[in-house]
Amino acid sequence: MNRPRVNWITVFGLGHMWPASGTWGSLPPVLLAGAFFFVARVVGAEHAPLVRGLYVLALLIVLVAFCYACVAQGDGAEARFGEKDPSQAVADETAGQCLPLLVLPVWYPEWSDALLALLTAFVAFRVMDIVKPPPARGLQRLYAGWGVLIDDLVAGVYAAVVTWVVVRLWM
Repeated sequence: MNRPRVNWITVFGLGHMWPASGTWGSLPPVLLAGAFFFVARVVGAEHAPLVRGLYVLALLIVLVAFCYACVAQGDGAEARFGEKDPSQAVADETAGQCLPLLVLPVWYPEWSDALLALLTAFVAFRVMDIVKPPPARGLQRLYAGWGVLIDDLVAGVYAAVVTWVVVRLWM
């Protein structure tokens, strides 16, 4: 049997990790953001605008790459795993997690603030991805890769709003 290649849509195997494959798929952008927070802290506040620009560029590249993976490999993943929006397809979580991270600054006066910001973005996205407030849940019915992707992008927008509010209130 000739199986479709689905490496990108499983985020190179993270979608096969249990439990909670979606949580595993959400981690790469959070780790990337954490690396940028570390760099910003090392180079200092005066270089934060440059680091912020590179941070946004890196997250946008991840967002676009994994959105493309969902659209290009969604059909193959559904055929291979035999279900609509299979749990192994976690590229949508990787893409969606980028949205709340994009609203975060990269420089924080304390490490604990940086960790709290990352945790807020991560938890907000996971909650919104699981709950799927309207219209996110209904968007899963879209054709193949679009149905895999769009509901998580909507969850990411909701999580971005929550993250932005929480971070602005405590800072």
